[in-house]
Amino acid sequence: MKRLNSQLQQDGAPLELILLIRTLLAACKEISFRVSQGALAGVLGSTLSENVQGETQKKLDVISNQILKDILSESGYVKAISSEEEEGVVPCSEDGNYLVSFDPLDGSSNTEINSLIGTIFSIAHAPQWMEANDPSAFLQPGTQMVAAGYVLYGPSTMLAMTTGRGTHLYTLDKTHGGFLLTKDNIQVPEQTSEFAINTSNARHWEQPIQDYINDLLAGSDGPRGKDYNMRWVAAMVGDIHRVLCRGGIFMYPFDKRNPEKPGKLRLLYEANPMAFLMEQAGGVASTGEGRIMEVMPTEIHQRVPVIIGSKEEVETCVSKYQ
Repeated sequence: MKRLNSQLQQDGAPLELILLIRTLLAACKEISFRVSQGALAGVLGSTLSENVQGETQKKLDVISNQILKDILSESGYVKAISSEEEEGVVPCSEDGNYLVSFDPLDGSSNTEINSLIGTIFSIAHAPQWMEANDPSAFLQPGTQMVAAGYVLYGPSTMLAMTTGRGTHLYTLDKTHGGFLLTKDNIQVPEQTSEFAINTSNARHWEQPIQDYINDLLAGSDGPRGKDYNMRWVAAMVGDIHRVLCRGGIFMYPFDKRNPEKPGKLRLLYEANPMAFLMEQAGGVASTGEGRIMEVMPTEIHQRVPVIIGSKEEVETCVSKYQ
């Protein structure tokens, strides 16, 4: 099987980017070990504090964030970091050429039930004329990303990643500690009969999403003429991994309960990297109003609605907004 380095070289990634990715994945391997220890290491449960998002932090949120922050800060490749768990940007090295954004442990509430969780990340070039502590450096559209991916901590530890030359899947071989290519240039089926959405929020959705989901629930007797299955992992990494592997549509739409927050998912840490992966695999990623990767961020913790997955299904959903 091909090693990660070989695939990155084949895809034309520059050496410094390869070294940065290897550094980031070293942190993820440490997180994978901590996650696998679970209750044995006393890392489960919540802390007594909230993060900048107003969410109660899990112990593993804090641990994972610190591991990534420490390793990336010391690498010399990174000018600054933005994390879902940090209020502001974290300056690293003024000479660093890259910016790294990450959700250190997506779906961390799933740790209590030993279910799927993961680390989501994206990498972009650092504007050299900006200071390392300037958050405006991160206010770039997703089209400027040079790499994105996630590490899924499941029965096996898997990496999905793109550097703009297709989306590839790797599996961590714990016998030698490296990620090996297990599926290259994955392609998401254009058609699907699976959808993922938190239907408990249905009464708060905008009418286009309500109309679309009602069409799916009507099954073979409805306008779509076929029956659909709903799947929901309650961790974006798990739901997106399923869509990448066998097709589907994942949605976290605008919620009318809080007009100040146009979605639950963060643009920098979740929506953009997953959109990059999906588009490179032949899928589509939209806010309902336009392409996710073309959204110009206005602040580092900005939220957006997310409709992402199989091309035909996403386009059908988005057509309800027109």
